[in-house]
Amino acid sequence: MSPSTASLDSAGPAASFRHSVCKWCYPRIPLETLARVAPGLGLASIELLDPSEWPVVRKHDLTCAMANGTTTIVDGFNRLENHANCVPSMIARIEACAGAGLPNVICFPGNRRGMSDEQGLENCAAGLRRIVGAAERCRVTVCMELLNSKVDHPDYMCDHTAWAVELCQRVGSERFKLLYDIYHMQIMEGDVIRTIREHHACIGHYHTGGNPGRHEIDGTQELNYPAIMRAIKATGFTGFVGQEFIPTRDPLASLGEAVKLCTV
Repeated sequence: MSPSTASLDSAGPAASFRHSVCKWCYPRIPLETLARVAPGLGLASIELLDPSEWPVVRKHDLTCAMANGTTTIVDGFNRLENHANCVPSMIARIEACAGAGLPNVICFPGNRRGMSDEQGLENCAAGLRRIVGAAERCRVTVCMELLNSKVDHPDYMCDHTAWAVELCQRVGSERFKLLYDIYHMQIMEGDVIRTIREHHACIGHYHTGGNPGRHEIDGTQELNYPAIMRAIKATGFTGFVGQEFIPTRDPLASLGEAVKLCTV
């Protein structure tokens, strides 16, 4: 066992993350209903919400652990011509999150459309450096999501951890981190636990999902989520892990089972 692994494995019991759920996975359940039952399922957050939806979760003593930003999966920071719109709109969203007491806001690089990864890094870093000052001032973390380009999001640029970690280094702010989606990175890279151990300092949020199929995270799929959650906890992570799977059975029962599975 290496010294770095030993230190992670010996993390104290006080180091613990919190549980969240992505609303889009439950289109037939009104937000009000989901917010009402969420605390009983062990959830402290409902995420990927727009500002108009934040008061609903706040009413039920929940937070929105990852607010929607103003970029999209296909159009984001990797094109300089987008910066004139996404920089001021993201700053406004960061300030809105701060006013609502929300910790994180999501962003995307966009699709490649023939652009090299190096050019994408340069362009994303240039745009993100223009908004991290506001993020630092407001104490809100901007998180770029890692997604797979093999199955769900063809041509998406932020599809490998190494690229995303390099972007974090170029931006150079503790208020810019990664949203590490376990489902997506299992498809692209595998080796999930080693990646978490090596790059946890760059990760500000996690998402779950069963692979293949992005359904329940139980024994019907290939990922060992209790082991992954123990690895996350061992890093000392105290942010949020968001359930982002599409249930095939009773949705609330599946959600409750997933939270229990991830409580380590």
